[in-house]
Amino acid sequence: MMTLQKIQAVIVEDESAAREVLKNYLTKYCPQVEVIGEAQNIKEAVPLLHEVKPQLVFLDVEMPFGNAFDVLEACKDLQFETIFVTAFSEYSLKALNQSAAYYLLKPISIEELIVAVNKVQQHILNHELFNRNKIIVENFRETQPEKKQVILPTLEGFEVVKMEDIVRLRGNGNFTDLYLADGTKKMVCRFLKHFTEILPFPFLRVHKSHIININYVKSYNKGGYVVLNDQAEIEVSPTYKEQFLKNFK
Repeated sequence: MMTLQKIQAVIVEDESAAREVLKNYLTKYCPQVEVIGEAQNIKEAVPLLHEVKPQLVFLDVEMPFGNAFDVLEACKDLQFETIFVTAFSEYSLKALNQSAAYYLLKPISIEELIVAVNKVQQHILNHELFNRNKIIVENFRETQPEKKQVILPTLEGFEVVKMEDIVRLRGNGNFTDLYLADGTKKMVCRFLKHFTEILPFPFLRVHKSHIININYVKSYNKGGYVVLNDQAEIEVSPTYKEQFLKNFK
């Protein structure tokens, strides 16, 4: 019987105790992972990653001499999956969520670690080589929110779109229908609530089932609906009406 090759991984974390905990968890709960290197800061991490070329990097977000995004920028010529490890930071989490990145909050949950490693393993086994790291870095560096990119998990894989090209989103059970300025529609494997949390202004929720980009608003009818540039008529529910109208005073 053929045995699967282990996923070769590197841990980049400035706290030695945290590195030891993660290594122990991987040994005990994720035996498919083999740790082939460790680094405690960006100065150690960049040459190490170029030397050993891992398939997976566990990357602390905040470190001495730079952060996780600096590491990815310096290693953009390499192809590896990344699982970020972070203490809570609203800004960094929003950037990671927009990029559909895998991350673990400190202290690390064993269950979440297993889930993240299993997802990465599936990508590697299915040869789903997708340079998510490039999008993550570009989003982190971009200062204009509407210019950021969103990675959309679909039934077929992933698609990348710029936020400014999204006209509206509609909840569709366990999925979200996303409508773009070029007239295309994408079915995304996420609840609408996910996009409420990651999409910045000018995106507004106007109904329990609808989020719109107010840059595409054509008119508002006092009967309680908005008309967008794609001619879609979207109901504005009383719950969201005041917040919506505030942007047009």
